[in-house]
Amino acid sequence: MRKSAADRFRHLFNRSLILLRHRHHHHPFPSSSSLSPFSRSRFFSSTPFSMASDSPFPVTAQNINPKVLKCEYAVRGEVVTLAQNLQKDLQANPGSHPFDESLGQQPITFFREVLALCDHPAILDKSETQGLFSTDAIQRAWQIVDQIPGRATGAYSHSQGVKGLRDTIAAGIEERDGFPANPDDIFMTDGASPAVHNMMQLLIRSENDGILCPIPQYPLYSASIDLHGGFLVPYYLDEATGWGLEIPELKKQLEAAKSKGINVRALVVINPGNPTGQVLGEENQRDIVEFCKQEGLVLLADEVYQENVYVPEKKFHSFKKVSRSMGYGENDITLVSFQSVSKGYHGECGKRGGYMEVTGFSAEVREQIYKVASVNLCSNISGQILASLVMSPPKVGDESYESFNAEKENILESLARRAKTLEDAFNKLEGVTCNKAEGAMYLFPQIRLSQKAIKAAGDANTAPDNFYCKRLLNATGVVVVPGSGFGQVPGTWHFRCTILPPEEKIPAIVTRLTEFHEKFMDEFRD
Repeated sequence: MRKSAADRFRHLFNRSLILLRHRHHHHPFPSSSSLSPFSRSRFFSSTPFSMASDSPFPVTAQNINPKVLKCEYAVRGEVVTLAQNLQKDLQANPGSHPFDESLGQQPITFFREVLALCDHPAILDKSETQGLFSTDAIQRAWQIVDQIPGRATGAYSHSQGVKGLRDTIAAGIEERDGFPANPDDIFMTDGASPAVHNMMQLLIRSENDGILCPIPQYPLYSASIDLHGGFLVPYYLDEATGWGLEIPELKKQLEAAKSKGINVRALVVINPGNPTGQVLGEENQRDIVEFCKQEGLVLLADEVYQENVYVPEKKFHSFKKVSRSMGYGENDITLVSFQSVSKGYHGECGKRGGYMEVTGFSAEVREQIYKVASVNLCSNISGQILASLVMSPPKVGDESYESFNAEKENILESLARRAKTLEDAFNKLEGVTCNKAEGAMYLFPQIRLSQKAIKAAGDANTAPDNFYCKRLLNATGVVVVPGSGFGQVPGTWHFRCTILPPEEKIPAIVTRLTEFHEKFMDEFRD
């Protein structure tokens, strides 16, 4: 006799519970409080599923996709949520806290001029426009508008992005690297994050597929791996050598994963580093490329901070350039490079522009990547335009070149000064050490907390670094994100600090932070 639909459902449901319990007792890496974002046991040690519920809602935390519950994203986590609530208090009740609100940097003039003209091309022909906008911004806008379907930024484009804009980006990559770039390899996305999700969706088939990720890492990677049902294989950056990426560590973690039945499919490298701020040397990059080639790994290169290098002894080199200079072409290594308009000197986070350059995939797989891109129709046109401008800014001889270059250099030089000021300030604090910020927009100092402070954090049911960060925020309004959200060597505690507050506000921030830290250390002295 055939089973009813209800019987079949109960059978599958009970089977899934058995599988979940099996996963809980056989996860391949030991859990620890420091690596909790990457432990399989976090979700499965919580309340078991139940068919019955007292909730009036049909969707509850007990019956949603468990992958959603498992994923965490520290840069929008508890401390940032608390900061947003404090910001609301400040807006509603000015002076209600002993601090005020910091503002971000001004946008790049040339970029915004072109965007404004493209959004309202009717003014391109008006005589008044010549007096309000630079000549090269008007020319660039005409060029872009002519490339956009229907000459309207509100229209759909090709699923990979407007062909003319991809031509411009490919030319910019070629100029940067000195090696050819194909516009058909460019997939425009709403920032780099969707591109990362696309790759995880492509590579992860089951919980036995692993992705090598740096620890500390940007939580986008742990979150996307969790959401797509894969396994994060951690490799530790060496804090003692300025967050160095060591090949023996990669090999060690790869073999450990293989011994547990994990099929490692890709290596994530963030260069310049987030949250650690290091810039990889070219020789180190060559070793990484060779490692990926020998092990058959896809190299996922997060290069969104490529403009942010602050030390004269280091220079950004794309992994595409490094691999091509080694003689490796399309058939030798599979490489995906991510770029975003949210970072760099431009910092246009809200415009949601970015792309991935996809090389070394077969034609059959490329068709599947395009199919997934087509599901989303296309990325937003304003973000596409901005991505093309970032990769092809004004050149020498253009009317906007001098003012553009001055804006760019002023921002980057200011960021370098801010990084140095904060680095020096952290290294003067009791129990704190901070590596140099060679690039990106962050510092990741280590803080050695007393047993008394660690016990107080435990009593508050939170991680020690989160305890410190929350106390700092409430006392000073300074927002830093606990290192436990990025991953760290077990038994160590860190926090990520951005270098983005306006330069003139940095001294006041240092003063507030220093005063708080001294009081905190005295209060929790063993």
